[in-house]
Amino acid sequence: MDRNKLNYNQAPLPFQGQKRKFVKIFAEKIETLPDDTVFVDLFGGSGLLSRAAKDTKPMCRVIYNDYDDYHLRIANIANTNKLIAEIRGITGSMPRFQRLSSDVKEKILTVIAKHEQDVGYVDYITISSSIMFSSKYVLSLDGLRKESFYNSVKKQDYDRASGYLDGLEICKCDYMRLFDEFKNNEKAFFICDPPYLNTDVTTYKMNWTLRDYLRV
Repeated sequence: MDRNKLNYNQAPLPFQGQKRKFVKIFAEKIETLPDDTVFVDLFGGSGLLSRAAKDTKPMCRVIYNDYDDYHLRIANIANTNKLIAEIRGITGSMPRFQRLSSDVKEKILTVIAKHEQDVGYVDYITISSSIMFSSKYVLSLDGLRKESFYNSVKKQDYDRASGYLDGLEICKCDYMRLFDEFKNNEKAFFICDPPYLNTDVTTYKMNWTLRDYLRV
């Protein structure tokens, strides 16, 4: 397989379980499928596998179940970059990866609260990756207040990810409903990659249980 076909080897924004280590293998496995294949990404997550499917098989339909509203995070990258730049202005002279004082934490929280009031949206998962310990994420300002802050602020802007969602048919629904819609379509190819059973699902919007795991 020509690896240059893949426009993205990892998701443009942080996401738990984004499958960046699996994407090249996945692309190689689907390369020989017919051009009328309908890819149905039941657990779309960051959309990385949907993106890989469209890049590898551009003539195929790709349905991306964006249950976690990743497309909203993509649409707000410019705003997220501005917010991170403001936080960088507060922490820029401080040692990298060191715990921040309570005074600095309050300044950052004030900046985030104002941004949310002015813009109406904060990508808390991406912001978490810049001010919290590695791989810890929260989904709200109240969640941030409960955590310790560290100076892991990203030094450069996130790429705008232009074209990341191009050509994908985006939906948001229960995975079983989507499965039922396509289960009798002989051209359907289901991408079924649910959260691992013991994975921290704090940042997922679905309520993933053992019952769901066994049903899949």
